[in-house]
Amino acid sequence: MTARVTTGTPPEAAATAPEGGATGKDAILLAARRAFTQRPYAEVTIRGIAADAGVSASLVVKHFGRKEQLFNTVADFGPAAEELFDAPLGGLGRHMVLTLVRRRREQKGDPFLRVVFSLGNQDERSLLRTRFHEQVTARLTARLPGRERALRAELIAGHLIGLGATLSLHREGAGSHATPEHLADLYAPAIQRLVAG
Repeated sequence: MTARVTTGTPPEAAATAPEGGATGKDAILLAARRAFTQRPYAEVTIRGIAADAGVSASLVVKHFGRKEQLFNTVADFGPAAEELFDAPLGGLGRHMVLTLVRRRREQKGDPFLRVVFSLGNQDERSLLRTRFHEQVTARLTARLPGRERALRAELIAGHLIGLGATLSLHREGAGSHATPEHLADLYAPAIQRLVAG
């Protein structure tokens, strides 16, 4: 993969800073997500990720292997999709909003924003988009009833990414003080309409 010089810090990077509670594998994953979001693949190093996570490079290798394997772990949207879609269709919209907001707050990161804000080269961005389509959009399409399922699934994914981007951009705003339940009260009905078709 080739290097590309970029500047600026995307919202996802700011949303994933490890805080005191993250240790070991969790801290490594947070640091890796931030590294692969902020910098092209060729500029990311295992040592840099280890330093950011506050662990040794050998511990990163022990848990995740080489840089390519770590990138593949970071580029895996499957576990997040499993959690987000684990609800009956009648309450899926609300469940997705609650899960997204709670996950962001508990894990200090967003499960989907990296697909938009990744600064890697074309191959890396294509891999992220392909994985996102296979693991998120296509999976959601298969669950939805009625007509235009693929279009509705794409719009739902857009709503979820938009919510994550908004909460990242306004980290100290009104949304940061609202409960997950209140955010779901306001945001989930539009998603649920798309779920129901």
